[in-house]
Amino acid sequence: MPATRTDAILARLHGLYPSLIDLSLGRLRELLAKLGHPERRLPPVIHVAGTNGKGSTCAFLRAVGEAAGLRVHVYTSPHLVRFNERIRLAGRLVEDDTLNAALEEIERVNGGAPITVFEVVTAAALHLFARVPAELCVLEVGLGGRGDATNVIDRPVSCAITSISFDHREMLGETLGAIAAEKAGIMKLGVPVAIGAQPPEALDVLLAEAARVGAPVRLRERDWRIAAKPGGGLWFEDSAGGLDLPAPSLPGAHQHDNAGIAVAA
Repeated sequence: MPATRTDAILARLHGLYPSLIDLSLGRLRELLAKLGHPERRLPPVIHVAGTNGKGSTCAFLRAVGEAAGLRVHVYTSPHLVRFNERIRLAGRLVEDDTLNAALEEIERVNGGAPITVFEVVTAAALHLFARVPAELCVLEVGLGGRGDATNVIDRPVSCAITSISFDHREMLGETLGAIAAEKAGIMKLGVPVAIGAQPPEALDVLLAEAARVGAPVRLRERDWRIAAKPGGGLWFEDSAGGLDLPAPSLPGAHQHDNAGIAVAA
């Protein structure tokens, strides 16, 4: 596939800071300040972390929001085919010209300062989300949580943590507990967090961190349940009552957990 204008922009930016990932927020915070803090002018945000099922949970959140008549911004990574898949503006994939203009504006404002490509793309997404009207914004963590670029959001309306397993040990830690601690870094004071099925070692860390920061927890099998119905579809239940849900179009029983997290969030 021939290189696109987007590819050329990203290649230039990669030269500013060759490391693809650097889990710190200082560079991005400085850039966002130069942009007038778009991260403070977003619709209500749901922030999603985890190892497995983040993308599916974001897709379910978007579907739930759109079924309720909301316009939904979505930021996910990585993409499958086209880079545009990472950013949805009010439900629609960002157009090439819009994406390229945003990336070039971020490049100009950044002024050659060291910054990772993921931080630039995150800044571009937030910049666009602040400009285009919507009623909900779904952000998927790129890596970890605490130091991920998406964690510049100070006050989401809700957080979600999907199933945690071993990933990126060289950056997140050698144990499930250490990895869970990084992902728990998206939790905020007073912001509810929906947690799906977890290994005990990870769950202990998540619950301890939620208690430490004062984040109300909605935990599967304690605060909510979801199961397949014999005749098809899913049944979700929490303290507010029960809810019939259509069967997920995405295959696999693990998608039940992701769908439940989306509803609980």
